[in-house]
Amino acid sequence: MGRKILFITTDQQRFDSLGCNGNKFCKTPNIDALAKAGINYTRAYNQNTVCMPARSTMLTGQYVRTHGVFANGVPLPEEAPSIARYLKDKANYKTALIGKAHFEPAFDPKLIWKENRRERENDTGPWRGFDYAIQAMHIASFRGQPVAHYGQWIKAQHPAFFNSSPPLLNAAPGGDTGAPETANNPVPREAYQTDWLAGLAEDWLKGLQANDDWFLWLSFPDPHHPWDPPAAENRRCDWRDLPLPDAYPGTPDKIREVLAKKPAHWLAYYEGTFANIEGGPMNFTPQQLSRDNIREINAKVHVMNELIDDAVGRVMAQVRARGWDGDTDVFFTTDHGELQGDFGFVYKGPFHVDALMRLPLLWRPAPNSNVAPAIVNQPVEQVDLASTFAHVAGVAQADWMQGKVLPTSEDGSRQRAICEWDSQFPGYGFHMRSLVRDGYVLTRYEPSTPGQPNGLEETWPQFAAAGTRIRYDGTEGELYDLNNDPRQWENLWDDPMRQSLRKDLIADLYDNLPPERSPKLKVEAPA
Repeated sequence: MGRKILFITTDQQRFDSLGCNGNKFCKTPNIDALAKAGINYTRAYNQNTVCMPARSTMLTGQYVRTHGVFANGVPLPEEAPSIARYLKDKANYKTALIGKAHFEPAFDPKLIWKENRRERENDTGPWRGFDYAIQAMHIASFRGQPVAHYGQWIKAQHPAFFNSSPPLLNAAPGGDTGAPETANNPVPREAYQTDWLAGLAEDWLKGLQANDDWFLWLSFPDPHHPWDPPAAENRRCDWRDLPLPDAYPGTPDKIREVLAKKPAHWLAYYEGTFANIEGGPMNFTPQQLSRDNIREINAKVHVMNELIDDAVGRVMAQVRARGWDGDTDVFFTTDHGELQGDFGFVYKGPFHVDALMRLPLLWRPAPNSNVAPAIVNQPVEQVDLASTFAHVAGVAQADWMQGKVLPTSEDGSRQRAICEWDSQFPGYGFHMRSLVRDGYVLTRYEPSTPGQPNGLEETWPQFAAAGTRIRYDGTEGELYDLNNDPRQWENLWDDPMRQSLRKDLIADLYDNLPPERSPKLKVEAPA
């Protein structure tokens, strides 16, 4: 009997959302306990700042340009490598994925992709190497149809709440302050997706044999928007009690002053002349946000994170009840962050800053492995997870894995992390390459492409039409000193005193970019 692996992820969660990472308003005792007993990586980075590329990296153990899912809307081929399949084949692990997958486009009203058909076909696996795979997304219904297995379940068991979630990607005012996507959700706690998923995880663990080795990916869709915890839970955090985020500049004039130091699409997004389609509703612009809007959004995020923590506690209690705690490795992370008021923004998009790139990442090694708790401040990457799972299972790292086993102490073995962005929308040719090293984050903007036709023009004209006049010629970029400017307000790209550093970081970035998949995968949907 070997070590079991509990892999817990969230969606769109900031590094500083947890008590163990300094949050003073959100109570996360169960996750904090994992950090105290394990390894807390304070400089963990993703390889892309939106869902599908990041999740494909976690499944495949490959960099974005290698697995080929370079943007949302690019489906991961079914034959792509899978760490679940590898553990099943090489070490006879029982495997399950419970929660959000998003390896294939979610924007799929015609049910083109299997991921979205599975609930209609009552398909719970096997799928992509998982013996059991049951899914939930951020909402239960879309245009009157159930979304994922959770949508089917709530339609059958709680029909009164089938259409109760705030509409996804709808900027209609909600909540107390009129903030977008904050309409109060009347769903009872027992029917909320986070609790539903925790119950499924408990049941799956109960059904295993005592001597089974297992890999469970428990994937919560929260705290991604819509920000809709059960209304009865909003009392956990009153938005009126929250201060504004430290990286919120304050006044519209100050916001514009900060954004004017960055490449042109930053200020253009704030003012609404750049359509950041990854950043929420198409009719939303950050300049609409009031201070109270930001406070209320953050309060609801805190509530969603506390519910996730409660769910983690439930699942860990079940692991202990089965007698497995001593030989179970627990990992906790997310796919990408959330701006959450930084720079006057919410949502995500082509912005390579810590709010989106820097992840909470915890590894509580099995107590029987005798690995001492530690805080690791050197950079590590999301691509390292699959290699680490193989290590825990006692099998060799596969040739297709591009990461390294996560360090268990501060050993100086890691120098850098790489993150990339390539836009998928016609007329929107942004290409960003980022390097984190030595306390700096550098982003080079490669020359904009015209936005080559990719199929969205005919099938999704509402998204294809949302282009931009902003073009980059390859001389633009961003450079931040994270030690002296953690808010990343001061762009040092053109600082005469930093030109040697800039040149060195750019050379290091391109020396370490991984191989690129050829031919390039096709964009097939907006998200």
